[in-house]
Amino acid sequence: MSETLGYTPDEIGPWSEIKLEIVRDYAAAYSRILSAQRGLRHIYIDAFAGGGTHISRTTGEFVPGSPVNALLVKPPFTEYHFIDLEAKKASELRAIKGRRKDVYVYDKDCNEVLLSSVFPRARYEDYRRALCLLDPYGMHLDWKVIETAGRMGSIDMFLNLPIMDMNMNALHHDPLSVDPREAQRMDMLWGDRSWRETCYQSQGDLFRGEVPVKKSNSEVAEVFRKRLCEKAGFSRVPRPVAMRNTKGSIVYYLFLASQKLVARDIISHIFGKYRGRRED
Repeated sequence: MSETLGYTPDEIGPWSEIKLEIVRDYAAAYSRILSAQRGLRHIYIDAFAGGGTHISRTTGEFVPGSPVNALLVKPPFTEYHFIDLEAKKASELRAIKGRRKDVYVYDKDCNEVLLSSVFPRARYEDYRRALCLLDPYGMHLDWKVIETAGRMGSIDMFLNLPIMDMNMNALHHDPLSVDPREAQRMDMLWGDRSWRETCYQSQGDLFRGEVPVKKSNSEVAEVFRKRLCEKAGFSRVPRPVAMRNTKGSIVYYLFLASQKLVARDIISHIFGKYRGRRED
């Protein structure tokens, strides 16, 4: 870590440590399989990469972040693309990169740089494949990125669906109470305004008649899973794993979306080790 930059690693909870383990385990299996395919180049993409190191809220010890874990995968990926909007975190990633020519670091909005610079390096017709981690801190992701990844046919995508942020700022029990700016953020993440209908169900009220009631977290996650298949074009999207904080509340759902049956089988095995007994 660079003290001259004043960089302090993010503190993460147990759920984030589990997420890092899941991504690390899948990345290792993914790289092993792709490295055995002659003529293919495989790329690792981390769109909200952070500074490369975290501090465990549980132990107070340093925890390697997803970029560091990816760089340690054997056999290695052909290229690595790390993106973080915060200049200090990007500078830390450049320090980790050193003189390596296979690592690219961007301190830009991932919604722009993925579409303009990174995804074009993973085109199916160029015999390239990619594993992309989309791990936003909240509703900061553009559906265009998700849909592009699905339509390209060459990208396996981890996606953090920030259900807690969605509930706090957009999926209110009274949809009319949502701040227009938060509704716009939700539109961007969801891809359109359909969440206003698909994330709610009608329920009879003694005084007001039929009123919209938000669906459960697991039902919202299932609606989004179907969107990944039907709208984004991913053919293999297993049920996600719910990540909970120390109070038991679901912070986000972690999805893996792919086109390959083997990807579904691998991630289903990995997810199975971490699922709680109660997902809703």
